[in-house]
Amino acid sequence: MSASVIPHTVTFVRSIFEGAEGGHDWFHTERVWKMARYIRDQEGKGDRLTIELAALLHDISDPKFNGGDEEAGSRMATDFLAGEGLDADRLDHLGRIIRHISFKGGNTPHSETSIEFQIVQDADRLDALGAIGIARAFNYGGFKNLPIYDPAIPVTAYADASSYYASRAPTINHFHEKLLKLKDLMNTATGKALAEERHRFMLLFLEQFRREARPEEL
Repeated sequence: MSASVIPHTVTFVRSIFEGAEGGHDWFHTERVWKMARYIRDQEGKGDRLTIELAALLHDISDPKFNGGDEEAGSRMATDFLAGEGLDADRLDHLGRIIRHISFKGGNTPHSETSIEFQIVQDADRLDALGAIGIARAFNYGGFKNLPIYDPAIPVTAYADASSYYASRAPTINHFHEKLLKLKDLMNTATGKALAEERHRFMLLFLEQFRREARPEEL
């Protein structure tokens, strides 16, 4: 395995995200990478290299942007890392982490429970919460030309990943369909504590939004 696998991976990922939608770009990945390292240090467990590589590569082919192919990201990641000389066991582990990390409309059951997976998933979910999470939600909504708010469109419980990815619901619905659920889906003690603070901030935002969106109720 190359001693420069992390910088090589950074270069690879940055090249993929040139021109990407602003909520799912290199800076999102960089935040997840840094947060994953922080959670790992706070928890005091987990293989650092696996965590860093999974965080860096977790979003290189998001099904929301690739036509719904949930295997593409893990294939791309393991193909790249095989060229960096990683062993088969680590490649398999990284592939599973990347394959199962996304929300997919709910807490989809799967068999990946490693601490490395839990840490990277928490780091990714934290970036969907708080001020950054609010900014990312509306940036993605604008990118997809979704309405900000439409009280005639109810919050939806999606039956599967494909219907979740295809949703044209208003951005404000996304808070209730996903973002407000994340606090209770965190894996680590560190992730849970950070999620609590960011969750409270989103609730304040939503209450202010509700008051401004319904002046007839003032």
